[in-house]
Amino acid sequence: MPGVSGARLYVPRPRVSLADWCEWTDNDWNKVQNVVGRSFRLPSPTENVYTMAANAVLDLIKTYEVDPRRVGLLAFGTESSTDNAAGAVIVRGMVDRGLEQLGLPRLSRELEVPEFKHACLGGVYGLKSALRYVATDGKDRIAIMVAADVAEYERGSSGEQTQGAGAVAMLVEAEPKMFEVDLSGSGSASSYRGPDFRKPFARHFLPEYAPDTKRLSDFPVFSGKYSTYAYLDEVTQAVEAMLAKQRESAGKFYRRVKGIFFHRPYKMMPIQAMSFLYVRGLAHGENHPDELAQLCDLAEVDPKDLVAEAIDNRDIFAPIQEGREPENPFPATTAVASALRKQESFRTLLADKMRLGSEMMMDLGNLYSAALPAWLAAGFEEAVDGGGLAPHDPLVGIGYGSGDAAESMPLFVVPGWERAARRIGFRAALENEPLDLTREAYEALHDGDRSIDIGAEPKNAFVVSRVGDSYSPGFQDLGVEYYEYRS
Repeated sequence: MPGVSGARLYVPRPRVSLADWCEWTDNDWNKVQNVVGRSFRLPSPTENVYTMAANAVLDLIKTYEVDPRRVGLLAFGTESSTDNAAGAVIVRGMVDRGLEQLGLPRLSRELEVPEFKHACLGGVYGLKSALRYVATDGKDRIAIMVAADVAEYERGSSGEQTQGAGAVAMLVEAEPKMFEVDLSGSGSASSYRGPDFRKPFARHFLPEYAPDTKRLSDFPVFSGKYSTYAYLDEVTQAVEAMLAKQRESAGKFYRRVKGIFFHRPYKMMPIQAMSFLYVRGLAHGENHPDELAQLCDLAEVDPKDLVAEAIDNRDIFAPIQEGREPENPFPATTAVASALRKQESFRTLLADKMRLGSEMMMDLGNLYSAALPAWLAAGFEEAVDGGGLAPHDPLVGIGYGSGDAAESMPLFVVPGWERAARRIGFRAALENEPLDLTREAYEALHDGDRSIDIGAEPKNAFVVSRVGDSYSPGFQDLGVEYYEYRS
């Protein structure tokens, strides 16, 4: 099976401590660290999604000693594009220049450069495309998938603490050196859900949009509770589709699998998803009637209501279409899942199946399309440092993108995986000269105030050097970004 042979992370230097942020904004630090994490990153004034992606790709090529001429596909997953015509080819252009400066050959001219967009699922779709490429027409060539995003929210909004920025590049081969991906056994799901999390162009021209931010911004239009319902439902559909292909019950699968990795916008979301999936497995007839009865009793839920929700394909978009406020489509399941999360047995499950890499992710923030690739990279690095994985161990990667769609992919650790995992350098990337921002510096950087020098210029990295301003009949580059590598 095709799979992944390496991974590298790039994060910008500016860092916001959520403990500090809680002091600035009068939020509860204990709650924020338990639900969200410890810190997040912001791009410096000369960085964007393309520079971060190019930094990750060039670092991957150097670290894993990749022959650039063998790369036949560069897949780019993002929802933070600043150009609606070009995507991965912009990344390719920077990487070519960086390779030349290192005295290495450019990437192959016979290189496919697709960009994948579906909210936070773009990176997973890019990975699946890379896997299909090396398994079919790629022959003896290799592929690189890079996912990069800037997760930013208006100051004062409920999403502000879940910001983040960074990129993860993955090396994909027909005979992988870290883990295989069983595409034929994967589960997919999608359903249109309207306005749970969107970035409509029209918002930029409306007076209601980000009135206190005086710069170009990419803040989403989002509905927190509704987005959570959509996440839980779509992820459940994808996992259950995967289990149907595996011909395996949920309970047996969760006991057998050695690691479970989710799309992770913040710390608590995967935990909610896991509890929801576990309860759905019980409702679908797992042979644990006593456990089901006990949890329903604790949650004061009739087991019949739980089973009804599990077999009823509910249209959670219907209330929105009818002009009503979103409502919880799974009240029984969420109540029982909440009771489950308080049980010692569930905490043991989390420790056994979702521990790897989780601690490092607390300092990353939300990376949108790169969130799942980042957690996988962190998990393999932690495993090679402290144990927890062995050859042929089964894992699962579960991706999600608002709108909504989800993917659930069986993964398998390959023999000799330790050598590739030792090169990931996840923790080293997090510790590479981070710049902790003061409140004044954070607000200035977030709001586009360039009068304050925060000293965040990237080192040995690609930057936006200038923006074109020509708009004549003979030549136009108005708004086009130009890049250079600065050491």
